[in-house]
Amino acid sequence: MTTEPLTILLVDDDDVSAESCQRNLRKHDIALPIVWAEHGRAALAVLRGEDPTRKVTTPVVVLLDLNMPVMNGFEFLAELRHDPLLHDTVVFVLTTSASDLDRTRAYDHVIAGYLVKSALGPQFAKLARLLGSMAETVAFPERRV
Repeated sequence: MTTEPLTILLVDDDDVSAESCQRNLRKHDIALPIVWAEHGRAALAVLRGEDPTRKVTTPVVVLLDLNMPVMNGFEFLAELRHDPLLHDTVVFVLTTSASDLDRTRAYDHVIAGYLVKSALGPQFAKLARLLGSMAETVAFPERRV
């Protein structure tokens, strides 16, 4: 088991939404490192250690938007789950889509949870507490990258 703090990789093309998410986590006393990637391809580069400026440590939890340019959330999930070094990465979808089809499709890629941004609003404290609890109690596998 690793002793590194939990890192959050926030994958969202909307910089306003990403900043709001980061601000809300800090507001709820979640003092975890947060790394932002603007689309799925950038997130994979970060996770694989290929990005020269953005780094994540193990363990990492991904907060993933679905609707992004370059590589959307579903494409990211498909590639992540087929990568033997990254397939066990914990992913929560944090998206504007309330579609049952999108939710089912995301869970088919073995996500940990699906949260709709508009429904989250004042409930953000619950997500923050969940991430804080995970950081303190969950034993994550060590990263093999």
